[in-house]
Amino acid sequence: MKKTISIEGMHCTSCAVNIEDDLKKINGMKSATVNYASGKARVDFDEDIVSMKKLVGVIEKDGYKALLEDSDQAAYGHKKTGAKTSETYIWKRRFIASLIFGLPAIYLMLTMFYPAMKFDILEKYSLLLQVLSAASVILFSFSIWQSGFKGLIRLRPNMDSLIFIGTAVAFFYSLIIVWPDLWSGSMSNQEVYFEASVFILIFISLGKYLEAVTKGRTSQAVKKLVGLQVKEAIVLEDNKEIRISIDQVRVGSIILVKPGDRIPVDGRIIGGQSSIDEKAITGESIPVDKKEGDEVIAGTINLSGVLKFEATKVGVDTMLSQIIQVVEEAIGTKAPVQLLADKVSLYFVPTVIVIAIVSFIVWVILGQTLPFAVGVFVTVLIIACPCALGLATPTAVMMGTGLAASRGILFKTSDALEKAKDIDVVVFDKTGTITKGKPEVTRVLSLDSEFTEQKILQIAASIDNNSNHPLAMAIVEKSQLDNLELIDVDSFNSVAGMGVVAKSNNHSYFVGTRRLMNDNGIDFSDFESQIVSLEKLGQTVVLFSKDKSVIGLIALADKIKKDSKQAIARLRHMKKEVYMITGDNQAAGLAIAKQAGIDNVMAEVLSQDKAGKIKELQSSGQKVAMVGDGINDAPALAQANLGIAMGAGTDVAIETGEIILIKDSLMDVIAAIRISNYTLSKIKQNLFWAFLYNSLGIPIAAGLLYPWTGWLLSPAIAAAAMAFSSVSVVLNSLSMKFYR
Repeated sequence: MKKTISIEGMHCTSCAVNIEDDLKKINGMKSATVNYASGKARVDFDEDIVSMKKLVGVIEKDGYKALLEDSDQAAYGHKKTGAKTSETYIWKRRFIASLIFGLPAIYLMLTMFYPAMKFDILEKYSLLLQVLSAASVILFSFSIWQSGFKGLIRLRPNMDSLIFIGTAVAFFYSLIIVWPDLWSGSMSNQEVYFEASVFILIFISLGKYLEAVTKGRTSQAVKKLVGLQVKEAIVLEDNKEIRISIDQVRVGSIILVKPGDRIPVDGRIIGGQSSIDEKAITGESIPVDKKEGDEVIAGTINLSGVLKFEATKVGVDTMLSQIIQVVEEAIGTKAPVQLLADKVSLYFVPTVIVIAIVSFIVWVILGQTLPFAVGVFVTVLIIACPCALGLATPTAVMMGTGLAASRGILFKTSDALEKAKDIDVVVFDKTGTITKGKPEVTRVLSLDSEFTEQKILQIAASIDNNSNHPLAMAIVEKSQLDNLELIDVDSFNSVAGMGVVAKSNNHSYFVGTRRLMNDNGIDFSDFESQIVSLEKLGQTVVLFSKDKSVIGLIALADKIKKDSKQAIARLRHMKKEVYMITGDNQAAGLAIAKQAGIDNVMAEVLSQDKAGKIKELQSSGQKVAMVGDGINDAPALAQANLGIAMGAGTDVAIETGEIILIKDSLMDVIAAIRISNYTLSKIKQNLFWAFLYNSLGIPIAAGLLYPWTGWLLSPAIAAAAMAFSSVSVVLNSLSMKFYR
């Protein structure tokens, strides 16, 4: 069973790593991923072995609040966190309170540099004011102390543990020093760090507030998608308009949509015509004209006419809900590059504690004063921040998947987002992928004087009426256009990749490829030249035989999509090797490939053999992407290093593919690769700056430059630097929204 759990109270990536580690240890857990940036855990477990109560209990035992998300949230909108309980509001409140109660300590620190600001009455009780100010700020940030202390006693220290140790040492060390003078009113001549505790916690609160704000912005893509969901729908019952809640709409309900309204659920138009704005779903800016029989998608906008349609998909089954689910799952998964940051974060905090202790001991041995050594100890603890490392990947992934989703490209996992940039070979299925997938009968040839072209078409259509293959459907459609009445068929058998066999009036009929004829001992050599001449024109030829004699040929043509040639040209310009795979014979395949600009053709490949062809390409060490749309493409999509499913394809292909192209445009294959490249470049930038920050910050905080420059970093400056390191990483990810 797969579930999503919202987690409140995570303050850093170490929190997420610790929770994830504890969840994975549970018996019956198949997989668990905790995302610090989104504040969610995605778990897959055996419900016969472990219960949700157990999972929630483990998270809460770690000191965090767990909230199970509703399965219908994707269908009817997420539960919104109350304005006064959101992470952003909590940190904003803590920052303001800490700043107000920290003002006395800040004022007293400023008087050291600007004596003219001093007031005698305040100077008299300066020590008491500092203690009370620092204690108040600690009280308002006590959740950090709690989290840090729990991490220590459980031997699972996190970022809060560093803050807890640093501020606690600074506060209690100072309190012990000034205690004798605290009530006498006299000034202490010893160096104290009350203001350090105040500044550290103020900057931590400010940083967390800004981080919460910026993290919230990285999830705007999902929020915008959720915002497309309609809360009510107008249903027609007994010709009366009834407005009902969206969760009451059922499959088969007749819905009325007026101009300017959003389509509430997926459906098929049964009355009216209009232009539909589908940009929010497909990324296509030009409105699409819709008429009776056309499909409509939930979340799109009816621009002009009044539409009446029958609901075909509701709730979690609508395309919009599926898109939201796919995007959220992609955000919740971890890209392989994230594993490095997680591993670093796991050992980071204990390492920093050791460095801080060693720095303290070294400076004491070297003859520095105790306050000096304490200052170094506190500064090292405070400046170290694994949060930037933890945010580097997930924030970029959130922006990248959102960026792609807004353009009608769905990455189902962050792994797919990372893999797309490394693809060497792109293999396209022909029918429905390179071509429109709607072949039309161009010619019917009679090869037997007893059968007219119309009679051949009538019998072939009667047989193919039992098949859902695109060629069969095209033959049936042609017979309907010619107003031919279909005849009864006694038996029907579909032969995968070759055609169909049927019986009628004690005669056997074969409709299909050369291979079907060969396998059944039917000679067609006398007509080979006619077949080849049609195939050289890019037409697919269906052979039609009665018993053991070929009596007719049916030629069909499927035009390539308008942007197929352009997309393939761009892929080749990007140094990608391009193949086309098809069940058609070599001549027909080469003709279509030539139109599309493809040199490599794998023709006469049966459905079950497509995955084998992908494996052959992979055997040379190449990373292969398969682009397809049909059920017969599913094995190949699964075998490929990266499966890309066309959005107009079957549910099986979409389920198998790792990337879904909603617009059904091959140009989005290029867009997906480019977004992958761009996202990974942002992740690398984030990781570089996060690693560089810690690599430089910790040695400087430890006093490495002091012997030569006399310069020592103060705890307050360290706190500010730590807070804004995370913010800078998130802001770098946010800049992705301007990518074009």
